Amino acid sequence: MKEKCSGVIKSIGLPRIIIFAFFLLVVFGAYYYGLGLPALFGSVLRRWGMFGILVLAMVPAIQCGIGPNFGVSLGIVCGLLGSLLVIEFNITSALGPWGAITVAILISSALAALVGSGYGFLLNRVKGSEMTVSTYVGFSAIAFMNIWWVTLPFHSGEINWPIAGEGARNTINLASSFGEILNKAGGFYLYGEESTGLYVPTGLLLFFFLMCYFVYLFMKSKTGKAMSAAGANPVFARASGINVDKMRILGTAVSTSLGAIGIITYAQAFGFLQMYNAPLMMGFACVAAVLIGGASTVQAKISNVVIGTFLFQGILVIALPVANKLFVGTDLSDIMRIIISNGIIIYALTKAKGGASNEE
Repeated sequence: MKEKCSGVIKSIGLPRIIIFAFFLLVVFGAYYYGLGLPALFGSVLRRWGMFGILVLAMVPAIQCGIGPNFGVSLGIVCGLLGSLLVIEFNITSALGPWGAITVAILISSALAALVGSGYGFLLNRVKGSEMTVSTYVGFSAIAFMNIWWVTLPFHSGEINWPIAGEGARNTINLASSFGEILNKAGGFYLYGEESTGLYVPTGLLLFFFLMCYFVYLFMKSKTGKAMSAAGANPVFARASGINVDKMRILGTAVSTSLGAIGIITYAQAFGFLQMYNAPLMMGFACVAAVLIGGASTVQAKISNVVIGTFLFQGILVIALPVANKLFVGTDLSDIMRIIISNGIIIYALTKAKGGASNEE
């Protein structure tokens, strides 16, 4: 019995068990302090849907062999650019909010696929060091685009600085374009009243699950299986006639496109586009979430995304009010976020045995 329990703990991972136990603990704490669990869980559902597609971007990256995609920031900046173009050319007035968000997704995902292909080509040249290089690429993409956000000649009053008349603001309101359109589509209060009840953002969750289903279908297709084979065992895949480098580029392109779609979903749920350095650390949170869900640096499933995102966001949402009750005047929730996200990444890297690539 002892050996069996030890085997279960080893297979799941002690840090993941601790995180799940901590989640249950903060839920109990919220209930004990009467913090209004329905409203808190409503916030968890909203953040689950708005952050889920960004975490989903990790699946094709890990499966194709490049490992956790710390460079998902490339897709994020493409998503921000596509959204800005929709606002700049006032697509909403012509096609309405649904047309605007659709155009933003199409432009951003196409641009991200192109950028992701170049990114995948780069990672093919640095096999064995993908996670290190992708981190630098992610940071560099944010820094590079900061220059462009300041200098691009936007004319829309919703984008540019009021006094300077050019460059993008730090925060851009999406209320007049497609802000919260998915949140409100079919949304309802499952328990309680407005402001205190459990609000279910039906459209947002359905879109998240739909994207999960599309990625699932892709991974089950002939191309998806070939991509996974190339990531799991490049030598065997090459002997079977699979172009390993091509599959790695494909996985990176798909991951980057999902990052673009993910940031649009995130922004509309938040109601604002957050520019400049705001998305700088998003890649780390995405990696941490999928690893918490049970993924490794060499294998990831849709279930890892769904479970990991819920746990990660649940802890962030519920721990803050509980920490404020326990320790008045502190910000332990942010400290816990850093410890949990970076700690689980470090734990996963210790199990990676040298990196993401299995190339021999």
